[in-house]
Amino acid sequence: MIKKAFSVLPLSIGLLMSGDPVFLLAEEKHWTYSGAEGPEYWGDLNPTYSTCMTGKNQSPVNITKPIATKLPEVQFNYQAGGQEILNNGHTIQVKYAPGSTLTVNAQTYELKQFHFHAPSENLIENQSYPLEAHFVHAGKDGNLAVVAVMYEEGKENTELAKAWAKMPQQAGVTQPLTEPVNANLLIPHERGYYLFTGSLTTPPCTEGVLWLVIKNDFTVSKAQIDAFTHIMHHPNNRPVQPLNTRRVIQ
Repeated sequence: MIKKAFSVLPLSIGLLMSGDPVFLLAEEKHWTYSGAEGPEYWGDLNPTYSTCMTGKNQSPVNITKPIATKLPEVQFNYQAGGQEILNNGHTIQVKYAPGSTLTVNAQTYELKQFHFHAPSENLIENQSYPLEAHFVHAGKDGNLAVVAVMYEEGKENTELAKAWAKMPQQAGVTQPLTEPVNANLLIPHERGYYLFTGSLTTPPCTEGVLWLVIKNDFTVSKAQIDAFTHIMHHPNNRPVQPLNTRRVIQ
């Protein structure tokens, strides 16, 4: 089962253009989260987005009845490397300095950036969360791994507050962070996870992405959630996609 889960990972598509975060790749054609340029129509907006419509291994997904198996150990080797915060019009994203890595199944991926969706894109047993973070990693061969973390409303996250203090109000604006953000403090200490192969959740919806969804949720305050949704002005979550022949394992 593990071998099958990892067998569809090759993703040699030059996703990190000039070191830019993966999330910003598909700006050739304007797209949104609603209306005539929303998720239902992404595949028609540009030929390079066709996988959004035709792909069979798309993300996000609703994780239900995961199959129990022995998963590989995951090693997080994160430093406090969040140095800049960007409002790209689709999300708020923190750019990460080189040197922080994720190792899984004997493969090492470097953390490039993390960004947020409200409400959550992935569901766990049909449950939606008010906020979800995606920690995007890239291997030397261009393969991608995304760690997803769900946040419930509760106690303020002091590490997130460092980023939110500099969150740009306008799209296209990048701000330096006064104090580097440590992604390690934005992920729960207990890091059991669900594993599946999927795609980018934004155009061009490229497949072959390894997804690790952390089982345990973390908390952020209502004010932190509201600050994000106020700047976005709209939900920025793609609807869940069919699993088709895939299996989620745990």
